[in-house]
Amino acid sequence: MEKRKPLGGASQSLRRPKLPLRTPSLATRFWRGDGRARVARVALGVGLNKVNKKWESTQPMAAMVSHFWLEKSYVSNLAPPRTPHLRNIHTIQPSKHSPLPFSFCLVYLKSNANHTERGTKMAKYTLMKTEGRAKRAQFETVHGTIQTPVFMNVGTIGAIKGAVSTQDLYEIGTQVELSNTYHLHVRPGDKIVKQLGGLHKFMNWERPILTDSGGFQVFSLAKLRKIKEEGVHFQSHIDGHKIFMGPEESMQIQSNLGSTIAMAFDECPSSVADRDYVQKSVERTTRWLARCKTEMARLNSLPDTINKEQLLFGINQGAVYEDIRIGHAKEIAKMDLDGYAVGGLAVGETHEEMYRILDAVVPYLPQDKPTYLMGVGTPANILEGVERGIDFFDCVYPSRNGRHGHVYTNHGKMNMFNAKYELDTRPIEEGCGCPACRHYSRAYIRHLLKAKEMLGMRLCVLHNLYFYNHMMEEIRDALDEGRFADYKKMRLEGFAAGE
Repeated sequence: MEKRKPLGGASQSLRRPKLPLRTPSLATRFWRGDGRARVARVALGVGLNKVNKKWESTQPMAAMVSHFWLEKSYVSNLAPPRTPHLRNIHTIQPSKHSPLPFSFCLVYLKSNANHTERGTKMAKYTLMKTEGRAKRAQFETVHGTIQTPVFMNVGTIGAIKGAVSTQDLYEIGTQVELSNTYHLHVRPGDKIVKQLGGLHKFMNWERPILTDSGGFQVFSLAKLRKIKEEGVHFQSHIDGHKIFMGPEESMQIQSNLGSTIAMAFDECPSSVADRDYVQKSVERTTRWLARCKTEMARLNSLPDTINKEQLLFGINQGAVYEDIRIGHAKEIAKMDLDGYAVGGLAVGETHEEMYRILDAVVPYLPQDKPTYLMGVGTPANILEGVERGIDFFDCVYPSRNGRHGHVYTNHGKMNMFNAKYELDTRPIEEGCGCPACRHYSRAYIRHLLKAKEMLGMRLCVLHNLYFYNHMMEEIRDALDEGRFADYKKMRLEGFAAGE
């Protein structure tokens, strides 16, 4: 018997009731809230009346329960939670044979039609509207529904650079956080993250997470790696120790992290690589993708896997060679993956070359699956990408530029170090709802940056991420209303005009 103190009441003896379940172990997990899923708050407790020895409701008390994406029913003594996250919750009155003399709720988390306990994925992509090739969709995942087009906020090592917390991300409208497999493997170690309950718990973030595969480090750490058919041998950029990562290792690391979406392991060839090298590289990437798919299926079937609904996105490569890109797109489309990315762009080619490749390759990727343009880009790049059928974007620009005092506005990019802002009492952008613009002036933010005060950097990063996230909301609204072309034109003209 445990001593608990209900909110607003005196201490009293409380005990878990004997719930009418055939699976008492799961009932215990349900009470304790240590299952794998997002957490929701509920507000009705129960206690044992010492006088009549009957279970009775108490004054509201805090309790935590978990989602269970299983085809099972759980009976709880808790009232329906005040949260949109838990669905299919029904309050019922007990029968005369019930051991509980008060109403309780039957929590039945109904699974998606695609879902089974064997690990079949529950993700569902719904194409809601199109305008030309531009897509407006929603993507249902185990960690929540993503409205697309979407910009993913980049937290490479599990945090946004610039002293931005996950609580900040909720406030500025972030839908998806992106982290990097290689960096988290090196530090703190993916096995440590798994021991701590996975990346969602580690970061205190309940919404979707996408993890890059480590494939980009094959490109960015060219001087520290050696590519073979089995995988890539690295030297750590931190201390030089040897690291091997192949398709299986990448999937294992991402499974340990428990991300919502895992990216397939690939090679990102340079935009100036010769045709023969690119062709051989793409063929190897295709073989690696098949190995990734096999390994993920195995990992999702294991009993100790954190996220058995982990999704796999394949990556299209081919540098700036249209025919290689198209051939690769056709090949990977046959694999029926959860989503498809266009990689290997924004790595040295011109914007015009990037748009040409998108025009050529996106029509050969499945329209009924999410499409992700990796590492891109500027607000103008995003508008052009949406027009060409892209759902997902990510880029370090908003946080990196923010840390250097460069902020995005409807009238282009501003350098907050500029002397003309010294006496400027206006916010960064009139009408902006970000934490910086709601409370602080350009003059104050400039002062913080000049003084090398961290708050200045933080405010600029928050503004930029809010700007990107809010622009994506406007894009989705424009697509919903069939006016994306006009919105794009208005935006591009505004960026070009300047202040």
